[in-house]
Amino acid sequence: MTQHVPEAVEQDLSRLNSALDEVVPSKEAANVLIATWNLRAFGNLTPKWAAGPADSPKRDWHAVACIAAIVSRFDVIALQEVRRNPAALRFLLQRLGPDWRVIASDVTEGDAGNGERLAFLYDTTRVTPSGLVGEIVLPPVAGKPSEQFARTPYAAGFTRGDTEFTLATVHVLWGSRAADRLPEITAFARWMHQWAVRRNDWNPNLLVLGDFNLDRIGDPLYQAFVSEGLWPPTELNTVPRTIFDDDEARHFYDQIAWFSEPDGTSQLQSMTYTGRAGSFDFVPHVMSGLTRNELSWRLSDHYPLWVEFQH
Repeated sequence: MTQHVPEAVEQDLSRLNSALDEVVPSKEAANVLIATWNLRAFGNLTPKWAAGPADSPKRDWHAVACIAAIVSRFDVIALQEVRRNPAALRFLLQRLGPDWRVIASDVTEGDAGNGERLAFLYDTTRVTPSGLVGEIVLPPVAGKPSEQFARTPYAAGFTRGDTEFTLATVHVLWGSRAADRLPEITAFARWMHQWAVRRNDWNPNLLVLGDFNLDRIGDPLYQAFVSEGLWPPTELNTVPRTIFDDDEARHFYDQIAWFSEPDGTSQLQSMTYTGRAGSFDFVPHVMSGLTRNELSWRLSDHYPLWVEFQH
């Protein structure tokens, strides 16, 4: 049963928590910690502490306990690649405890949707839902229906004290080549900018976060992402996004960003970026003896990405 945690799991959690203390700011009265994480194929779960050679999936209670230790450091986190089967998500909530809740989209149907849903996990002692939630659907163009996102972007609003903020998350279509991602990235940035500047709308402190499958700074995908005024903090420019990144291959997939004026002034109304942001490398601290590929199917192939604001 889950009540008795094996010593190997406790040791991993201790190493994780020590490393997290060094990287992620603590939760304080004046701050809010927002994160995003693509959890690889986060769906089914092998219901025991150690998945064996014949078990499928390899993600087990041990892996999700480690994921929970990381998630718990944030006030709200957007998750991508949450699958139709909610077994792992439900166990994650169990590990996080009764103060945590989830807001999740339905699965986007069709082959391109990959059986995925998007989700926000949040600490109810720190933030509460504002009441706003919705999926992003593109309007018709010239009287003809627009091609929709392969995985429908998802937005939810939250409050921290007197500050309200809205998060919109997406997992952009990968496609067979980089150019296949360009229409979705362009459409998403344009749609979000129109929402951000619309008067008399429910749009204070609008942020976007998720897996945009960007390759690198300055390429056409990145330019499309920032073309409408989205500003990713410079502190995230050099941090690795995946556990397979190295000096020869650096990806820029995951992002957290918000809109700014042409002179660089933030459009956030009541939140101030503290200049602290980063990713968290869990690889050295958990499940030693596994290859990176094996670890990717237990925790993820992506690192979590986070930013801190004052409110």
